[in-house]
Amino acid sequence: GKCPDCGREVTDAKEEAYFFKMSPFAERLEKLLTETDYLMPKTRAVELVNNFIKPGLEDLCVSRTSFTWGIPVTFDKKHVVYVWIDALSNYISALGYMNEKYDDFEKYWPADVHMVAKDIMRFHAIIWPAMLMALDLPLPKHLAVHGWITFNGQKMSKSLGNVVDPFVLGERYGCDAIRYHILREMALGSDSSFSNEIMINRINSDLANDLGNLVSRTVAMVIKYFDGTLPAEKVFDDTADSELKEMALSVREKVDGFIDKVQINLALEEIFKVVSRANKYIDETAPWVLAKDESLKPRLAGVLYNLLEAIRIASTLLFPYMPSTMPKIWEQIGISADDANYENAGLWNVLPADVTVHKGEVLFPRIDVAKEIEELNALILANAPKEEKTFDAPELAPEITIEDFQKSDLRVAKVISAEKVKKSKKLLCLQLDDGMSGRQVVSGIAEYYKPEELVGKKVQIVANLKPVKLCGVESNGMICACDTPDGVKVLFVDDSIPAGAKIR
Repeated sequence: GKCPDCGREVTDAKEEAYFFKMSPFAERLEKLLTETDYLMPKTRAVELVNNFIKPGLEDLCVSRTSFTWGIPVTFDKKHVVYVWIDALSNYISALGYMNEKYDDFEKYWPADVHMVAKDIMRFHAIIWPAMLMALDLPLPKHLAVHGWITFNGQKMSKSLGNVVDPFVLGERYGCDAIRYHILREMALGSDSSFSNEIMINRINSDLANDLGNLVSRTVAMVIKYFDGTLPAEKVFDDTADSELKEMALSVREKVDGFIDKVQINLALEEIFKVVSRANKYIDETAPWVLAKDESLKPRLAGVLYNLLEAIRIASTLLFPYMPSTMPKIWEQIGISADDANYENAGLWNVLPADVTVHKGEVLFPRIDVAKEIEELNALILANAPKEEKTFDAPELAPEITIEDFQKSDLRVAKVISAEKVKKSKKLLCLQLDDGMSGRQVVSGIAEYYKPEELVGKKVQIVANLKPVKLCGVESNGMICACDTPDGVKVLFVDDSIPAGAKIR
C-alpha cells in the first residue's frame, strides 16, 4: 500500500521496541468518550470507539532502536523514546510535572479545554488519556476537536497552489478582521471553507457596515449635537429603550454558555445581534429628528448614551477576538481599558454621565469586492506551483571508447565580452579568457541569452575543435549547452574554478 498523506510506498520494517499496554484502559476510555462530555463535539466519540476500541485496543510502540536521535530510555540506553509518549508528555512537563524548572502544574492542570485538530484526534482522545490514567493524573476537562480550513472546498495545500499567505491578508485587512472571519465561519468539529469572496463580504457586512458604522455614527452624533460631551440631563424611555438594554445585558451570559461549549462562532453571532439591534435602535429613535427640537435634547442625550453603552458591552466581549481594534473603540467612546472588563460587561450605566467621546480613524474601511478578488486571485496564481514540462531524453549516441573521449579537450573559460553577429538572429560572438592566449567562439545561443547576461560568467568549451567560419566570423571552439523543454541552456561553471582548467 501507500501512505495516504504523502503517497510513498509502505515498506515492512522490524526492530526491537518497548510497548505501552493500552488494553487495561479500554473500558475506561470508552466510558470517557461515550458517557461524559469530555469529547467535543460528542459525535466524534462513535467514530473513535468503533474504529479503535471495539476491535481491541492495540498496544502502542513507544521506543525505537533503528536511530539514536531522541530522548534515551533511562533503563535501556539502546532505545530512544518515540512518539507519542515524548510529545504528549510535554503538556504537563512544560508546567513543571516531575521537574524543578517550572512551577505551574498545580495552577494550570488539569486544563479546562484541550483543543486539537481532527487529524490528531485519536492520539489526544485515546493515547493521551491512557497515559494520564496510567500516571493516575487528572484528565483535561474537555477535548475540543476542530476541523480544517479549506479553500473553496479543498484542503489548503502548497502543492495545490491554493494557499494565500496569512501575512499578506493581515497586511491588507488587519489581523483582527482575518481572525474574526475565521472564528465566525468555523463551527466546532466541521471544516470551514475559506474563500476570498466570503471573507471580504464578511468584513464588509459585519465589521465595516455593522460594527464600524455603529461606532462612527454614534461618536459623530455626540460630537455634532453636544460638542463631544454628553450633558448630565438625560431622558430615557423604558418602552423604546428596553429591548436594546435587555439584549445588551443578557449577551454576556449567552456568550459564556457558547464559550464553555467551544462554540465560538455562535458566541460571536450573539454579540453581533447586539450590534445589529443598536443600529436598528438608531433608525427607531432617529436622533437627527430629536436634534431639531431643543426641548428634546435630553432625550437625544439618553439615546446616544444607550448607544455608547451597547457599544461598550459589545466591544468588551469582542476584545478576545479583536484585541487590536477594540481599544481603539474604547478610546473613541470615552472609556478606559480598565473599565472595559468582563464584570462590567454585565452592567449598565458604567460610562460616566458626562462621557466625552473622541473622533477616531475608520476602524474597518469598506473593501471593493471585485477589485480585491481580482488582486487576491492574482496573488494565488503567482504563488501556484509551475506546471512541470515533460521532457523525453534523446537516445544515446553510439558507444565510444575512452580513447575517443580523450580526443576532446574540454576547458573552463570566462566570457570577457559578447555581441550579436551581424546578419544572424541566432549567433553570438564571444571573447573568452581560456587561461591561455584567449579565443573567440561563435555560438548559436542568441535566441536564449542577451549578450550582457553572459559577460563575467564561466562556461565549458570544447577547446580543440578545428576553427570554422560562421556567417563570416571565425569560431575557435564550441560552448557546451543542453536542450531543455524551455530551450537551450548554457552549462555554467562555478566561479571558483580558474579559466583554463581541464574538464575530465
